[in-house]
Amino acid sequence: MITALDHVQLAAPPGTEDVLRAFYPGVLGLAEIPKPPALAARGGCWFGAGPVQLHLGVEEALAGGGRCHCRPARKAHPGLRVTGIEAFAARIAAHGTAVTWDDDLPGRLRFFAHDPVGNRLEFLEPTGPDTPRP
Repeated sequence: MITALDHVQLAAPPGTEDVLRAFYPGVLGLAEIPKPPALAARGGCWFGAGPVQLHLGVEEALAGGGRCHCRPARKAHPGLRVTGIEAFAARIAAHGTAVTWDDDLPGRLRFFAHDPVGNRLEFLEPTGPDTPRP
């Protein structure tokens, strides 16, 4: 039986840890979580707030030219629940990240943004009764 979502992993090109550390803690306010030494050697970084964790894993270059040909998924994304969504969106926008509002989900205020390496992120705040399914 599944009891909870432990974390979500997103892809990042090699060598982007510094820009990710500036964005996830600096802009979103997440704390960096130390990776175990065996996993730290692979690169990437982990971030969290309370029980929510985002892992950014390095996508190694694909064969052919040595450049990273990885790209973030266009539709896949974590949905991050926030409070004070308007202020949160303004904070993200003030750091130069585009915010796109979407009104298509009843009972939620939400917007989308992308991290510095192109991962799509959804931010939501309930506006009505929040009734999770059992």
